[in-house]
Amino acid sequence: MADESTRTTACTGSSLLQPVSEMTNLPLDQVNFVVCQLCALISAFWFRLFLHPSKTSPFIRHVVATVLGLYFALFCFGWYALHFLLQSGLTYGIMILTGVEHMHKYCLVVALSYLSLCQITRVYVFDYGMYSADFTGPMMVITQKITSLAFEIHDGMARKEEHLTAGQKILAIRRMPSLLEYFSYNCNFMGILAGPTCSYNDYIAFIEGKPHRHREQEADKSKTRLGQGEPSPNMEVVRKVATSFFCLLVFLSVCKVFPVERNIEDDFIANTPFYAQVVYLYLSMLTTRPKYYFVWTLADAINNAAGFGFNGYDSNGAPRWDLISNLRILNIELATSFKVFLDNWNIQTVQWLKRVCYERCPYHPTAATFILSAMWHGAYPGYYLTFLTGIVVTLAARAVRHKVRPHFLHSAAHKLFYDVITWAATQIAICYTVVPFVLLSVGPSLKFYRSWYFSLHIMCILLAVALPVKPRHLRLKEQQKSCSQDAGLKPLEAADTHSHKEKAS
Repeated sequence: MADESTRTTACTGSSLLQPVSEMTNLPLDQVNFVVCQLCALISAFWFRLFLHPSKTSPFIRHVVATVLGLYFALFCFGWYALHFLLQSGLTYGIMILTGVEHMHKYCLVVALSYLSLCQITRVYVFDYGMYSADFTGPMMVITQKITSLAFEIHDGMARKEEHLTAGQKILAIRRMPSLLEYFSYNCNFMGILAGPTCSYNDYIAFIEGKPHRHREQEADKSKTRLGQGEPSPNMEVVRKVATSFFCLLVFLSVCKVFPVERNIEDDFIANTPFYAQVVYLYLSMLTTRPKYYFVWTLADAINNAAGFGFNGYDSNGAPRWDLISNLRILNIELATSFKVFLDNWNIQTVQWLKRVCYERCPYHPTAATFILSAMWHGAYPGYYLTFLTGIVVTLAARAVRHKVRPHFLHSAAHKLFYDVITWAATQIAICYTVVPFVLLSVGPSLKFYRSWYFSLHIMCILLAVALPVKPRHLRLKEQQKSCSQDAGLKPLEAADTHSHKEKAS
């Protein structure tokens, strides 16, 4: 009875599904989340078929998407869902009242501070203990959307066109969104519970039924197909829903077989050979990933079911529904470098960090990006240990890729050997880095690293020092210099050719 009472009170949302929670022996908040996502999936089909842009106005689509999203949020989180409106409303006021020159900085500070305050309060004041589908999860996605929007407005309304990168030109926003458009973007039913984040221009184009309006320059390969309209997403939705529930079954089947906590048990450390500890570390961290695969793949399917996520056609003419996909499972599991793993894991968050921080930070962008990522993830100290470790692992992986990899590209056999070694190294490095993220606390995390004698930390630092790679801003300067030199040489070469022709004649 005590367990049931705890399970009930730990959920801040509706208790309507309490009988289902008791039958399945799953926490009520998790039951609420899954049921709301399934309802969102059904609603997405209805939204695409009956509120298609050809049948109704963008105003109606915005209103329905927002109202449904807020209803699902209230069902899952109760009055805590008001934080979604407060955070969004506060930052919209900043956008309106401050100039476009500095609004992106104010919005980043305010949105991230509001999120951090809620995370700290949840962890250290209202400690829910066991995992819960807490209200700060959706706020993390809303924070991404708020800050992305602010930077994109700044790019479109405050910066000169020639100062923008190609990607920034595509995403730049040329007018201030209305209040309805803003709340629809942040709180629509397709992404309010689990994301993923997306660009404002992509979302508005979807609502208005013009999905390729601002991506014309990217569509060179598929120009002949764009006029035919979007294909049906039904088969892709079925595939993603099947994948997500298969991942859920895998997680429920194996998550308790290889508990991560065993990595720091005294008898395990003392009596298990090191090679067996390495294998167990890999298996225990491998079994934590299917829950993320389930949540993100289902979220992607919901957006696709609504008609959002079409990304043109591939080189074979097959439709792509990966515009806002958040992961590529095979690429993650077969990754042969730290970068490849990160590029395919939580893709939209990586893109957000790149656009908001990495591309704009003049000095030490890698460190700044990992620190921002740690702040965004939450208040647990384990997050900071993971991302601080991630900095040195990234620097070492970059050094190996720049200095060592070219020596193995001369033959297929050498490259295969390099890929096998780097796959194993990447998987162990990822597991080693992410352990504190799962353990959450400083004590257990440091105990794990001590049991490994901080070996990967030391090895990565030595690699980064022994194989130095120039900072990104210096590499970019060299590339620009070489490009300008090449551009200057071409007229000279043309002039020389012309003079030779004149002499010959």
